[in-house]
Amino acid sequence: MSISNEALQKLALEIESQAIAAQQQIGMVRTQIAAKQREQRLLRLTIGEVQSFSSNSVVYEGVGKMFVSLPPNTLHEKLQRQMQDLEGDVDRLNQRLLYLETTHKNSREHIDQILRTR
Repeated sequence: MSISNEALQKLALEIESQAIAAQQQIGMVRTQIAAKQREQRLLRLTIGEVQSFSSNSVVYEGVGKMFVSLPPNTLHEKLQRQMQDLEGDVDRLNQRLLYLETTHKNSREHIDQILRTR
């Protein structure tokens, strides 16, 4: 069973557009991962600084245009939750990156296979 050249060309163009879309999304996801990792580094530094404070220290958190005083332990717990959220985000983005890279690779392999059958 042979497929016409026109049908093969349409199929190749469709697969090529999927590969291009996947490649663009790979770039975006890598950028998002880098941004989240920068946030993680900043949070680690902040957590380290907060841990060095004594329990009776005065710590302020920015809320809009004002600052609110809170105990260092409360701020530390809040920063830890933010760190866990960021780790979850990075894990999800890495899974999406793996999916997109697999999709791109498979698209390229399908295009090569179509070109070899011509």
